[in-house]
Amino acid sequence: MTDDKRPLFFDLRQEELLSRLLEWGQPSYRAQQIWQAVYQQSIDDPEQMTTLPKDLRKQLNSSYRFTSLVPRRSQVSSDGETRKTLYSLRDNHEIETVLMRYDERRTVCISTQSGCAMGCSFCATGQMGFRRNLTSGEIVEQVMVAKAELHQHDERLTNIVLMGMGEPFANYEAVMEAIDRLHDPEGTNFGERRFTISTVGLVPEILRFAGEQRQINLAISLHAATDELRSEILPINRRYGLDQLMDACRTYVDRTSRRITFEWALIHGVNDGLEQADAFLHRVRGLRCHVNLIPLNPTHGYAAAPSEQTQVEAFQRRLLDHHVPCTIRLRRGIDIQAGCGQLASKHKGDTTK
Repeated sequence: MTDDKRPLFFDLRQEELLSRLLEWGQPSYRAQQIWQAVYQQSIDDPEQMTTLPKDLRKQLNSSYRFTSLVPRRSQVSSDGETRKTLYSLRDNHEIETVLMRYDERRTVCISTQSGCAMGCSFCATGQMGFRRNLTSGEIVEQVMVAKAELHQHDERLTNIVLMGMGEPFANYEAVMEAIDRLHDPEGTNFGERRFTISTVGLVPEILRFAGEQRQINLAISLHAATDELRSEILPINRRYGLDQLMDACRTYVDRTSRRITFEWALIHGVNDGLEQADAFLHRVRGLRCHVNLIPLNPTHGYAAAPSEQTQVEAFQRRLLDHHVPCTIRLRRGIDIQAGCGQLASKHKGDTTK
């Protein structure tokens, strides 16, 4: 664990920064200067904030850390379109972040926890167990690092998906605080519709999220349409069954007027049969939704195989025939274990599984 006791700047709300500056006898406009330097110009060293007086730069540097993520290893996929980076946190726990290029889109997939307590059978993060929640600043910093990396190549970050390590709704307060900070018009000014949160189905938090009527995209990791099978794959289903989950999904769509996305990892001989497709169609009748089909990505702790392409296409065709929009997701970064369900780290050390 690092001995640096300085708080992370990215954990600060703008009003907290303003309050601290006033305590230091600084004019209030300095808060906006600092905020814009960090969030708009991606400056992570107070000494480079040349609009500030030297004494303030020194005080900022002695009072706050502007970086907390220590890169341990970075891997690039064979096609050059995906980069996965393993970071150590201040207490030596680890997370992974993935930067992906899709045509004109530049998407960063960020983590919200080190490890995960949900225990989904096919997910490498679930297989490693839960370490701790990330702070809002640690979530924000992952985005800022990706933004700065793209800026070096004259590219712009277009999308942020909270689909990395961890269950975002199990760290609800920090996740929403991070999104609010990134959405701030005086900062990075990412529109809410550029965010997607993926959850395995924490019903109380879905309902809370729906009540806030945000315009953030919501994706549900569904993977099965019968309780017996879903409970085998996703233990959370034993607490919140499909009836409760689908009711919450309908509430979300009704309150936000937004389409909901269902994610389905197709596992050969497990959840890729047309009887599962038909059970799903029954559950979503009349619901405004979209389905992402993802052939299972391999992990060390789960021996099953991905569905064959013919079965994937048959599953998609069944949904499309019943007018449910359905896409077979383009798989990225599988060769570097950067795909959905593949992110994991060892508790100690600097290598991935």
